Amino acid sequence: MIKGEEILNYIPQRTPIVMIDTFFGMEGEDNSSTALTIAEDNLFVDKKTNKFQDSGLIEHIAQSCAMQIGYESVTRGEGIPLGFIGSVNKLTIYRLPNAGETLNTSVCFEVRMGNIIQAGTAVHIGEEKIAECKMKLAVVDK
Repeated sequence: MIKGEEILNYIPQRTPIVMIDTFFGMEGEDNSSTALTIAEDNLFVDKKTNKFQDSGLIEHIAQSCAMQIGYESVTRGEGIPLGFIGSVNKLTIYRLPNAGETLNTSVCFEVRMGNIIQAGTAVHIGEEKIAECKMKLAVVDK
């Protein structure tokens, strides 16, 4: 398990845009999971409603994918690659989480074609699925 500041050794994002705080590791070759406990002062929390916004959920999902990519690269002795969201498909947000709740996100790299990865993702709070999507990523060597 990788937590806190150590996450920065695997992803290119920096505070205040870091949207994961725990990496639970790899589950097989293509699956991983992350978490984020949403702080009240998070940039993506709407101050009026205390809700984490949809753009924050998408960024959290993208960084969960980036963490898996970074972990794989660092494990191979390579640097942290940069990546870009190519597309977000089949996005369903069942509800927006509140500040203080913890997101648990699973990532499965379903297709890898060169520097293009398609990931299937799901975000849960406890047993409740709150969001899911397919995300295509373009990975650029640093």
